[in-house]
Parts: sequence; C-alpha cells; structure tokens
Amino acid sequence: MDRRTNERLDEITPATLILGIDVAKTDQWARFVDYRGKEIGKAFKFQTGQPGFDSIITQIRGICNPVDPSKPKFDKVIVGMEPTGHYWKTMASYLRKAGLAVVCVNPYHTKKAKELDDNSPTASDKKEAIVIARLVKDGRFFDPYMPQDVFAELRVLTSARVSIMRRQSAVKNTITAIIDEYFPEFTKVFKKPLDGKASRQALRSFPFPSLVLA
Repeated sequence: MDRRTNERLDEITPATLILGIDVAKTDQWARFVDYRGKEIGKAFKFQTGQPGFDSIITQIRGICNPVDPSKPKFDKVIVGMEPTGHYWKTMASYLRKAGLAVVCVNPYHTKKAKELDDNSPTASDKKEAIVIARLVKDGRFFDPYMPQDVFAELRVLTSARVSIMRRQSAVKNTITAIIDEYFPEFTKVFKKPLDGKASRQALRSFPFPSLVLA
C-alpha cells in the first residue's frame, strides 16, 4: 500500500459517513456506508437536477444527525462517484458548494471490485453505488480537478472545439474517400479539393457520375 493510500485512509474515521453515487443521465442511486463498509440506511434513488440534488443533501443530513439516539452520528461526509461522461460534473459541483467533500474512483476498480463482491460481472446502478462507497472506504479514491469561474468556461470551450475539429476531420475524410472512388482525377484538377472556392462550387453543382457496370 503506497503512502498516498495511507493518507487517504487517515481521512476515514469512525465519524465519517461515506456516500457512493452511481451517476446517470436521469435517475441516480446513492448508498451509504460507515468506515467499516457497513451499509447505513437504505439505497436512495434521486433524479438529476436541483430538486434531486437537494433531496440527497437532506438525506445526508438526516443520517448524520439521526432522531434516534441509538443510531450513530457522523460529523464528516465523503461523496464518491465515477468521473465518466459529463453528468457527474454538475452534481459534484453542486455538492461541493453545499460543503461536501467529493472524490472520484477509477471505473476499472469499480468493475473489478464488483466482480469480487458477488463473483458476478453483471452491473446494476444500485449495486455499483455501494461498490463505489466501499472503494472510498478503502482509500481507493482521488480528488478530481474541477476548475472554477473563467477557467471552467475555458475548459468547456476547449473541449467543445476539440470535439468539433475531430468531427470536421472525420467528415472531410469521408468526402475525400467518396471523391477518390467516383472521381480520382478531382485532386489533380484542384489543388485544394475541399477548401478552394472553385472545387467547392464544383462539388455543389455537379452530382457524382453513376457507375456503369459492363
């Protein structure tokens, strides 16, 4: 076990409530465990969006400060989730603004731990939530980098630009392949087959010739 894992384990105390969330586009599952990995309460399903996020915060506060004096109290909360897709970012940002510590676990670790738990690779949102929580309990998590303000905007715009450029390149490659198949001389006639004004006008004005089979 490396030094960083030991440092993470030091963050988990008997007074720590650990929450694992399986992030999805619409419905999400949350499950709670203590520092030993023992489940606290029942699995909780909530929807993406502010009402759903508020409901999970209310659930957390209820577990941390139970009405029943025989139940344990918690003074620290760590929320774990997988950083897959983009849906997790909105919820992570919202929970952080509410004062909760948010960490991430490696999806590969979740897959392997899930198989060890019940000797089955089958997935379910409810099942993955508790696997994530127990990975956090074992110190197998990391702090996600979440830029704020203008840096967050720049990151989103940069990602969008990269995505658009990749799609543009894919479309150009597709058009080039079609031209090579139907009119291989096109690139000899026009130096810039896809960027020149004349070549673009030719592509718009003249349909590809039909293939005549002998």
